[in-house]
Amino acid sequence: MNHALTAAAAGFGTGLSLIVAIGAQNAFVLRQGVRRDAVLAVVGICALSDALLIALGVGGVGAVVVAWPGAVRAVGLVGGAFLLCYGALAARRVLRPGTGLHADGDAAGSRRRAILTCLAMTWLNPHVYLDTVFLLGSLAADRGPMRWTFGLGAAFASLCWFGALGFGARLLGRFLARPTAWRVLDGLVAVTMLALGATLVAGS
Repeated sequence: MNHALTAAAAGFGTGLSLIVAIGAQNAFVLRQGVRRDAVLAVVGICALSDALLIALGVGGVGAVVVAWPGAVRAVGLVGGAFLLCYGALAARRVLRPGTGLHADGDAAGSRRRAILTCLAMTWLNPHVYLDTVFLLGSLAADRGPMRWTFGLGAAFASLCWFGALGFGARLLGRFLARPTAWRVLDGLVAVTMLALGATLVAGS
């Protein structure tokens, strides 16, 4: 029992350390949370996707994927192009604040668009595979028979983080009711997306 708790705690801590960073996925979840737009769906997609990818990594799929470097490069190019486009849209909102959104759910946009964007942000980002399938998978392998417990802890960390980020973001609603604050948020999103997109395209 103690070994299982230790493995789960290690997985939780490792998973949390990998996802608590300013990245494309986190920036998108934060913005959706502030807007109160399809938050449950977005949080669910991120957490379930991470859990699936972690399971694949723990199951040893990472070693198989390495055998096809061309596929990894293709994902990098497509994901980089997607992030560049999303970053350009965020930059446009900064330059044209009149097109900005409020923290009210009425102007949040379509749930379908949010879900599709979230899916693309998750599955077209090679960094997600690097953290979950490859890195967590290799760390879990060192745990031997406790590798699945380690993976479960990492998946739970993902659920806790995205839940806190998505549903906790609404606490910023009063602050972000001001147009200037939205421009700052969109500016951070734009810089993050453009930097990551350029890095992915250049490295592919």
